[in-house]
Amino acid sequence: MQLNIDYPEEESSKIKFLSLASGSSGNCYYLGYKDYGILIDAGIGIRTIKRTLKEFNIPMSSICGVFVTHDHADHIKAVGHLGEKLHIPIYTTQRIHEGINRSYCMTEKLYTCVKYIEKQQPIQLKDFRIEAFEVPHDGTDNVGYCIEIANKTFSFLTDLGEITELAAQYIIKANYLIIEANYDDEMLKMGPYPAHLKQRISGRTGHLSNKVTADFLAENITADLKHIWLCHLSKDNNHPELAYKTVEFKLRSKGIIPGKDIQLLALKRSTPSDLYEFD
Repeated sequence: MQLNIDYPEEESSKIKFLSLASGSSGNCYYLGYKDYGILIDAGIGIRTIKRTLKEFNIPMSSICGVFVTHDHADHIKAVGHLGEKLHIPIYTTQRIHEGINRSYCMTEKLYTCVKYIEKQQPIQLKDFRIEAFEVPHDGTDNVGYCIEIANKTFSFLTDLGEITELAAQYIIKANYLIIEANYDDEMLKMGPYPAHLKQRISGRTGHLSNKVTADFLAENITADLKHIWLCHLSKDNNHPELAYKTVEFKLRSKGIIPGKDIQLLALKRSTPSDLYEFD
């Protein structure tokens, strides 16, 4: 039996953010209201997505779009099912769509659900104003997303090898920032990866290290930035505590105290975060 629940007005107007998973094995984020929302990437199993959303009382029927950052498997695993089976529009650039349909992990190719977007050409989806922008990574094509809703700006930068001048603009304008802190320099250097893989990860089309992210934030943080989530942590070359401490130390060196002046969290790799709600 399904219960019809009348939610208080203040609850229905709250913006909700949830990380379903954030790491080198899979990435998926939810942003929305009680009645509708979007996913940014869907790089985990469809059963996990359905189960996690249900646990947080988010109906699958409320998802009105999926926005894909690039065509690597850990960002697109479930987009075929979401798009072709559940008829949810899949938004990304034409080149990323082409890369998705070439991917080895795509048993369900995208046809009916394809929606093209252009970089730095915002689209309106319900109350979301969504703008994709170029980031340097080694997918077929690669974007971050700047999402404005209810006078709040969320910027998602999940995979990028360096913070370009363009990427910096979207970081600086954010009130809520989801940014990569993929690896610790020393762990990568001393770890078991072959030299070519280490070079790929640390290169300008690879991933951001804890140090690079920490240094940039410490030098460029604004009073408008309320919350930072460190995302896409490596399983083998990082630890959540290490990523957090690296950024915390740099922020404190500038007199910015996490927990007091700003909220800082390292997202879990393969399990959901808390559900964050903002008035």
